[in-house]
Amino acid sequence: MSGKLIIPSAPLWSKTQEINNNNWAAEFPYAPKVEFKAQHNGDSLSIEFQVKEQYTKALVKEDNGEVWTDSCVEFFLALDDSGYYNFEFTCIGKALLGFRKEKPNATHANQMTMQSIKRNSSLGTECFDEQIATTPTGNQWTLMVTIPATALFKHNIENFKGLKATANFYKCGDNLTKPHFLSWNPIDMPTPNFHVPQFFGDIVFE
Repeated sequence: MSGKLIIPSAPLWSKTQEINNNNWAAEFPYAPKVEFKAQHNGDSLSIEFQVKEQYTKALVKEDNGEVWTDSCVEFFLALDDSGYYNFEFTCIGKALLGFRKEKPNATHANQMTMQSIKRNSSLGTECFDEQIATTPTGNQWTLMVTIPATALFKHNIENFKGLKATANFYKCGDNLTKPHFLSWNPIDMPTPNFHVPQFFGDIVFE
């Protein structure tokens, strides 16, 4: 069933949402606890992710690198049927932003656009090797990202207010000791794949 998310104007936040659909649990049973909430002020969208996991790693050093191999949270957004944006963030805020119609054919944002996306991690900004907690949710971290409307570089969007779109939110870590692939809106695919806009849920910017 498709989810629906209402994103209010600041200072209000959306209801806390769980990223808890483990769509491929038979092969990847481990599932960290992940929540997010969102708000906008017209000019920009802010999302706060809260993660509790056992395996946490931050080795990617630059934006638009292989961020999904680290402890990673993601937000995919489609404004229309021309394609979708994939925003991906490591636990220390290294980011990737692409726009594509389908997974293989991406146009990535330029450096100026990447620099316009603000990130604030409770883990700081320095890379580190995998840290393994003694319990399944022993490593805890928070990431706040603020995405200006201008970061939607394939559209001429000046204000989020009143915008209707579709989206999904994810948590992954492809190269962790226990890889995982969780989604906010469920995905009906045989193998892990987040690049499936047909499974996005509805979002409305108040």
